[in-house]
Amino acid sequence: MRLFKNILAGVGIVAIAGFLIQAVNLPLVQVQNPLKAKNESNTYQKVTRDYNIYALPVPENLNFAGEKVPVDDPDIKERIDREMLVNTYWQSNGLLLIKRANKYFPMIEPILKKHGVPDDFKYLAIAESGLQQIVSPAGATGFWQIMEATAKEKGLEVNDNVDERYHIEKSTEAACKYLLESKEKFGSWTLAAAAYNAGNYGISNQQSRQEVTDYYDLLLNAETGRYVFRILALKTILSDPLNYGFNFSESDLYTEVPTYEVEVDTAVTDFAKFAKEYGINYKILKIHNPWLREKNLENRSGKKYQIKIPKTGYYKYKP
Repeated sequence: MRLFKNILAGVGIVAIAGFLIQAVNLPLVQVQNPLKAKNESNTYQKVTRDYNIYALPVPENLNFAGEKVPVDDPDIKERIDREMLVNTYWQSNGLLLIKRANKYFPMIEPILKKHGVPDDFKYLAIAESGLQQIVSPAGATGFWQIMEATAKEKGLEVNDNVDERYHIEKSTEAACKYLLESKEKFGSWTLAAAAYNAGNYGISNQQSRQEVTDYYDLLLNAETGRYVFRILALKTILSDPLNYGFNFSESDLYTEVPTYEVEVDTAVTDFAKFAKEYGINYKILKIHNPWLREKNLENRSGKKYQIKIPKTGYYKYKP
């Protein structure tokens, strides 16, 4: 009896295996679509094999801020390949970054140029925040993910009413100051980028400990070890998105609403009422001035603030 059962089990396994072999050789399968099951004409939906995943060539002449990347080194090649694959095939995020870059790069680029910081550093802002006004678990804030102490050291105002880490232009200025100091210290833009993530002390400490100076020779923690490679991948993909399968039209991209500035040198007791005076609402005011953190502005010192007001015709708002 036991032998008979074993024979039956064996026959069953062979039968199942034969079925699977035939199934995988089918060029097309049909599956029932539960959303259209009640409509007989749409009961079945074809599943095609048009979607493919491809290995990506690692660019041969890759550079960051004009500094050559040693892609002939097998370790370096694997690390850049990883970031290229991750950022190319995370398609939804890639499209969002392309759309946001069209909106925010025009604000960032002139400031980098004014300070003599290479244009490639605009991709560092993407690596830091995805061009969003986010706050990290450690408290780093804004597009450039600046800590409060660093912000104040670089001349930004941070208090209950105002946090200029959320001010795109002013935070970019602060980031430039930090990057220039790091470049002066290390003599390399690549190391300056790494130091933006790990801190100047963190990079210096590892250089001394490992007795090497070049970024590509350093063994760093997982985050900093991937950091420059992620920036390189973002630069490569966003510089030629169509080549990496991202399809869009000009109308799909986000654009900044034109604004004008209103100077305020007194306290503002209620920004909701302030906004209405300029034909907008509180939400729209905060969209364009995220650095205003409260509904009021104390401004005991009489400091002059420039508040952005969108030009008319771009928002449909009824007071």
